[in-house]
Amino acid sequence: MDLFSDVSDTDILRSLLADLHDDLQGRLSRVRFLMDVGATLGSQGTMIFGGEPAALAYGEARSSFVNGNFLATVVLCQSLVEHLLAAFLHAALLHSVPQKVQFRDTLKKCKEHGLLTDQDIADLTRLSELRNPVTHFRHLDDTSHVARRAINAEEPVNTLLEGDAYFAIALAVRILAKAPFRVG
Repeated sequence: MDLFSDVSDTDILRSLLADLHDDLQGRLSRVRFLMDVGATLGSQGTMIFGGEPAALAYGEARSSFVNGNFLATVVLCQSLVEHLLAAFLHAALLHSVPQKVQFRDTLKKCKEHGLLTDQDIADLTRLSELRNPVTHFRHLDDTSHVARRAINAEEPVNTLLEGDAYFAIALAVRILAKAPFRVG
């Protein structure tokens, strides 16, 4: 259909299959991990407050995680929990949520209503601290910069980000498995 492209569908398919092959074991491992942590959700799944932004963030976070897009996984999981928790407070009429709500205020209100524990707050704060340096510019000498964290940990950036993604997706599922969101 593209008159100006000299790349055939067969060439594209070869490239896609090579990409899949190169990380097939990793992808399978990550799908298994999602299945294992997903077992904590309700027998009928989960209710995702926050509409399309939250629902799409969850679906895309899972897909990104499986496909090895670790940075995207972290950002999407943060988006999911921000929408999920604020929308829950709003829908349950537990708290009047302003047009633009600060995440720390959402966390505080969720803790006051017994939805989040101190450990949840600590982990959700850590998640936001993982997201912030990738959505807001940081100098390399900033300790939160991804490259600086990798240097300090003496490991490749992708290995560091993979660990961040495992943490982020497990945390998102842990929050979705809480009683107000469980179905069945």
